[in-house]
This record gives sequence, structure tokens and C-alpha cells, in this order.
Amino acid sequence: MIEFRAVTKRFDDGTVAVDHLDLSVAAGTITVFVGPSGCGKTTSLRMVNRMVEPTSGTVLVDGVDVRGVDPATLRRGIGYVIQQAGLFPHRTVLDNVATVPLLSGWTRRKARARAAELLELVGLPRELGSRYPVQLSGGQQQRVGVARALAADPPVLLMDEPFSAVDPVVREGLQDELLRLQAELDKTIVFVTHDIDEAVKIGERVAVFRQGGRLVQYAEPDELLSRPADEFVSSFVGRDRGYRRLSFVEGTGIEPREVPTAREEAVAGERVAPDAWTLVLDGEDRPRGWLPPRSTGDSAPPAERVLPGGSLYTRGTPLRGALDAALSSPSGLGVVVEEDGRYAGAVTAEEVLAALREHRVGPEEHTGGTR
Repeated sequence: MIEFRAVTKRFDDGTVAVDHLDLSVAAGTITVFVGPSGCGKTTSLRMVNRMVEPTSGTVLVDGVDVRGVDPATLRRGIGYVIQQAGLFPHRTVLDNVATVPLLSGWTRRKARARAAELLELVGLPRELGSRYPVQLSGGQQQRVGVARALAADPPVLLMDEPFSAVDPVVREGLQDELLRLQAELDKTIVFVTHDIDEAVKIGERVAVFRQGGRLVQYAEPDELLSRPADEFVSSFVGRDRGYRRLSFVEGTGIEPREVPTAREEAVAGERVAPDAWTLVLDGEDRPRGWLPPRSTGDSAPPAERVLPGGSLYTRGTPLRGALDAALSSPSGLGVVVEEDGRYAGAVTAEEVLAALREHRVGPEEHTGGTR
């Protein structure tokens, strides 16, 4: 557990970065600190490993005041991941990951064996271990940064905007990887971000900070979205927070409908002349796109008229994915797939909203609350 007890950080120029913070992070959970730039979230994080010293108050890790622990010793027991990985450019990937175990007295052989295991754990092939950071993509470097933070098996992991410097597709993959790792490793993680979507996706609890280093609300993501504490939180989480809440509603009530389908080879052979939107499938029943109805005078061959199909919705996962699939589809039909990616049917936005109504509970939804 990590505890902040009446913690304040005031810099020499009088600026208050953190103002009387009281907060407890439960062991084995991911807690996200989120807020605008300059709100004190990173300062709060860095007081845990004494990279910043509090002006007043107490920070405890597992009941121990961190001020009573030698900073170097403290940091070797706390994993730390920063933006753009912060790898040593003159060391190979393997030696970067082995850094903390070597500092902790491990033999070089044992430390490098552990590093090789961790590369696989974070989804990197072992052969990358002989490369240097400059030879890796941004996403690969961030995975190495996570592996390095985990190398000495610390119970606590601090992550300061670790995925903000990579593109959205890579970022989503890294978020998924972090959630997979946490399910396996059960660390106590404090994660800093300015992105509310990232916060509600990965956080079991989310702490919202405002300018002046004030903690405004500390809650589970669904509560944060449904019951913001004040106008600042309401504005920060965005006017589309109702859409974000779909991430917490399972899609068990959705029954996909059948739609017209055609095989890729039939489309390529111009053996298809649909009078309705038709989903094109490959030989393994995986969606490849939509073929619109043939209009009068349309002489283009079918293969040239196939449109990208939008996002796919995996059956049984949260409703946000189902609504996105329906809204992004050129046909207005969201494609539903099984876990292995095979076609299972389709769903409309209206059907997603109907399923949402079935899941709604609590007085706010039924009385039309607008907060």
C-alpha cells in the first residue's frame, strides 16, 4: 500500500505543487493520477521514490515512511518508467534491463538471464537483447523500459506518462500489454497521465487533480464518469463521458443479427451483384470489408467497390466497442466477431442503445440527472 498523509510540496519560489494530499493506493491495484499540466500529479508520484521531497506530510510504502529509507535503496525496490523510456543509449537492450539487478548484487549471468525472460514477458523477442535502443521503434523502447522497471521484481511500479510519446495505435497496444502484465504480476502501480481515456481504461481507481495541486476526486472510473464531484471534474472528463461509460457495460445483452455475406473469391470473380449491403469474408470467415448495393449504371467490378468495414466488435466485450463498430461502419452495421476473429453477425447502434437501457441502474439514469 502507498499512503499520502497531509502531503504538501512547496517550491522555493513559493509555488504550491501539491496541496495537503491525503490518498491511499491499495496493494495490487492500478491507480491513475490524471489532470491538466501543472496540477501536481507527477510531483506526487515522484515523492514516492524521493525524487522529490515533500515540504510537509508523510509518504508511506507498506507502512514505512520513505524518508527513513536511503534514497538509492528505496529506488532499487520501486520500478520507475518514464516518458520515452529513458534507456541508456550506450548499453544493449539486455544490459539496460539488467541494470537494477546488477546494482542489487546479482551476478551478471543471473541478471542477463532475468532480462531475457522479461523481454519475452513484455512481448519482445529475445534476439532484440543484443541491439541498442536507437535500433528499436518507440513502442519497443517503451516495452524495454517496462521490462527494466520489473527486472528486480519490485512490488511497486511508478509510471510517469510512459506511453504519451508514441502514436495512438502503439499506445493502445501498450495499454493492453500493461493490463495483461498486471493480471499476471499483481503489482501496486501508480500511473500518471493527462489523457482521461487512458485513465479510465487502465485505472482501477482514478485520482483527478486540479491546478494548485489539489485532489478533487478519487473514485473508480465508472463512478468518476457517472458522478463527477464538481464542474471541474465534469469538464475535464468531457461532455462525452456517457459514451466513455460504455466501457464499463458488458455486451452480454446483444444478440448479433445475420447479414448478407459473400466470399472474397466470389467478389474477385465478379459473381456477386448485391441488392443490399453485403459483408465480404475471407476463407476463414474473417471480415474483409463491405460491398454496397449495386446502383443503376454502376459498372465498376465488385472487387473495386469493397469499402473498409470500420472497427470490429468482439462478442461479449464492453458496449463501447459495439457502438464504435456500428458508427464506424459504412453500412451502419457493426460487425461482431468471436474471440478468434471469425464473423458472428452484426449489430446496429439502436440495438446497442437498447442493450444499454437494459443495463442502466441507479436513480441518476432513471431521473434524468445531467451532472
